[in-house]
Amino acid sequence: MSEKKMTSSRRHHLKSVILQVAQSMLEQEKVDIEAAKEAYMAEHCPSPETSGDQAALMEVCKKLHTALDKIDEERYDIEAKVLKANKEIEDLKIKVVDLVGVKKPALKKVRMSADTMLKALLGSKHTVQMDLRANLKQVKKETKEEPTEAVGDWRKNIEDKADRKKMFESS
Repeated sequence: MSEKKMTSSRRHHLKSVILQVAQSMLEQEKVDIEAAKEAYMAEHCPSPETSGDQAALMEVCKKLHTALDKIDEERYDIEAKVLKANKEIEDLKIKVVDLVGVKKPALKKVRMSADTMLKALLGSKHTVQMDLRANLKQVKKETKEEPTEAVGDWRKNIEDKADRKKMFESS
């Protein structure tokens, strides 16, 4: 089947007709919404009788006050229901994420000194310099001084040992 292309004038005419129909539908919809609002207001909010004595006006004020209280209670109940529904939605979203699972990305190894790590954690405002060696306890290394003996002093060592031997024998 060969499809004939629509001429530009025909396409333009159809487009303008469609726009006119849509515009008339929008206007009719606005009129219908206004009529629905007026009907609702006439049904639920009759105009009060302001003519009369003070007692009648007080009675009208009391009725309006009770109506306002009732509407406030309904509004509060609806808000509570909406908050509860929102909380349930959030819980269900969390459950969905838990069921699907979160893929943890592979972490890269980063060489970072303690100073740069603190700077990254605390922000650029806090420049903390950390010298790990400053907090270490100072320990003095004791070196034992051993007499340096010459190679030819072996006779002296023998004499010292002989003195010790005499010390033990005399006791």
